Amino acid sequence: YERDPALRALPICMSKTQYSLSDDAKALGAPTGFEVTVKDLYVSAGAGFLVASLGAISFIPGLPIKPAYYKIDLDLSSGTPRVVGLS
Repeated sequence: YERDPALRALPICMSKTQYSLSDDAKALGAPTGFEVTVKDLYVSAGAGFLVASLGAISFIPGLPIKPAYYKIDLDLSSGTPRVVGLS
């Protein structure tokens, strides 16, 4: 990270508990005088930022470039409309 100028220029997103400004879920609200422990750091190249994970955070995968709903359509050629593209 520190040696790559392209990565050093990226903004940082802090992934932490929703209960506190710190990385400690038990220190509720806006505690003072705390240190933050970074558990992991990874590049989210598509979004254009670095993610610093501050604890046991579950990450969900991002969306594909072209969402699946583009493949779903209604076939109105017969008498009864039929949904196509779901499988």
